Amino acid sequence: MLQTLHNYFGFGGSLIVAFLSFIFFVFWMAGVAGICTRERPIHKQLIFFSLAIFIPLYPVLWLIVDMIKQKKELKRL
Repeated sequence: MLQTLHNYFGFGGSLIVAFLSFIFFVFWMAGVAGICTRERPIHKQLIFFSLAIFIPLYPVLWLIVDMIKQKKELKRL
């Protein structure tokens, strides 16, 4: 797999792809953790869990939106 990645992108490109994949995985895990900590009714929480697991982009977008909300909240204080 690494050899194929290197053949497609070269050394620098494969390094960037690996780094971005790692960052996406870290943001995905942080988004899932953030979604899990919210208190919701059980049926809604199940929907958010399934969205977070089956649509990997959803937790990352949720995390970005949550960070923007927190930034606005801090500016307001």
